[in-house]
Amino acid sequence: MFVVVGYIFMVVCIFGAYAAHGGHLGVLWQPSEIVIIFGGGLGAMIVAYGGTPLKAVIKALPSVFKGSKFNKKFYMDLFALMFEVLSKVRKEGLMSIEGDVEDPHSSPLFSKYPAIAHDHHVVEFITDYLRLMVGGNLNAFEIENLMDVEIETHHHEAEMPVNAITKLADGLPAFGIVAAVMGVVHTMGSLHLPPSALGQLIGAALVGTFMGILLAYGFVGPLATVLEIKVAESTRVFQTVKVTLLASLNGYAPQVAVEFGRKALESVHRPTFQELEQYVKEAKSR
Repeated sequence: MFVVVGYIFMVVCIFGAYAAHGGHLGVLWQPSEIVIIFGGGLGAMIVAYGGTPLKAVIKALPSVFKGSKFNKKFYMDLFALMFEVLSKVRKEGLMSIEGDVEDPHSSPLFSKYPAIAHDHHVVEFITDYLRLMVGGNLNAFEIENLMDVEIETHHHEAEMPVNAITKLADGLPAFGIVAAVMGVVHTMGSLHLPPSALGQLIGAALVGTFMGILLAYGFVGPLATVLEIKVAESTRVFQTVKVTLLASLNGYAPQVAVEFGRKALESVHRPTFQELEQYVKEAKSR
């Protein structure tokens, strides 16, 4: 939503101010130069990020127009789930959650929290390390190192679309210059035309530079920033799960382990201790 609002606000301010000072908007409409700029930029991006990274870009782009699912309600569900799982472990032993870990989609614990159950990355991360806790002989230090490696790998993979869009934005001003130079070349070949016609050709050529800069810093560059924020949000979920599980592995009670995870959140998403306690009690009674 904010992406669209921002685009509209920017376009109204830039082109509105131009028109208010007597500028003719029709002069700025140069489809061939837009094709040169975007075609050149996209072609270069395909060369650099063809294959799996390009598929990741196409998959990630629609998410910039959606709000984040990692909100306060999501984290309260996550903490309630973690509390119930860890409480079951504390009361009945690690083997009691073997069925929940092996088939989380059929687990009564996971099914109570559909927002978590529908995120297969988060579910997989939780169940993988619960499985290691159940069947493995790894200590907390070894599991922490393994978690860090997986989180870093996830972050690197999720950043591929960010890097691709950033490189595209960086290249658009240069391709704008390419379009402008080509316009100047065309103008130099038309010197037999009257001054008024030459003025139109020169103006059209300069539009290439303008469009390249506008598209880069006004449209494409901000998309990379939005994607970068979303990558950080998705990584924070794994960090929160990591802190909670490690606290439990180090012998802390479920209430304290969940509190460790709560402290790992930014203030905008962090529920208060009383809010989370009340929410967990209500969730357990369902």
